[in-house]
Amino acid sequence: MERIQVVVKAHDPISRAGVLSQLKQRPEIEILETDSPEKAQVALVVADSVCADTLGVLQALRCHGSLRLVVVAGTVDDSGLLAIVEIGVSGVVRRAEASPERLVAAIQSATDGAGVMPPDLLGRLLTQVSRVQGEMLGPRGLTFAGLAEREVQVLRLIAEGCDTAEIAAALSYSQRTVKTVLHDITTRLHLRNRAHAVAYALRNGLL
Repeated sequence: MERIQVVVKAHDPISRAGVLSQLKQRPEIEILETDSPEKAQVALVVADSVCADTLGVLQALRCHGSLRLVVVAGTVDDSGLLAIVEIGVSGVVRRAEASPERLVAAIQSATDGAGVMPPDLLGRLLTQVSRVQGEMLGPRGLTFAGLAEREVQVLRLIAEGCDTAEIAAALSYSQRTVKTVLHDITTRLHLRNRAHAVAYALRNGLL
């Protein structure tokens, strides 16, 4: 089994030690030193909340190329949620739910290019999308400029939580076509993953 190389960052040594104790015995994971993020595949950032310091750590780690980011936080407010998605975080795990199995699952999903987020946080993200669309875009007559219609349709379904197969079925596309559309969107707009695409669309008035 090829082990996933992980670096763990935390605001305090006790939090870091707690996460390390849960991961060190897992055969899927190899823990690297904190001063070697450029060698890791995934960075696990542990914090009480998504505050300015947490966002600063994530932004610094974002500079390390293809490094995937997973946040373990006690609380995530609405502004923090949108900020970490925009940075390109691949997964969010609540500290109270951070069992070894859930941490490993989030790390593996991030490595595979997928995203993990508690359902209620996803719901809050979608509520923000809906509010901006209803209160800001509609009254101003704004449209989905900058994206082809089928790209907008794919993004809408991603925002609703649909996977590739569900999107293909809903739009009568092949799964290959859906993947191509998503690849075109993320490549053209320099986005990192599906959640980042939704956040970008929200920020730029496309949803």
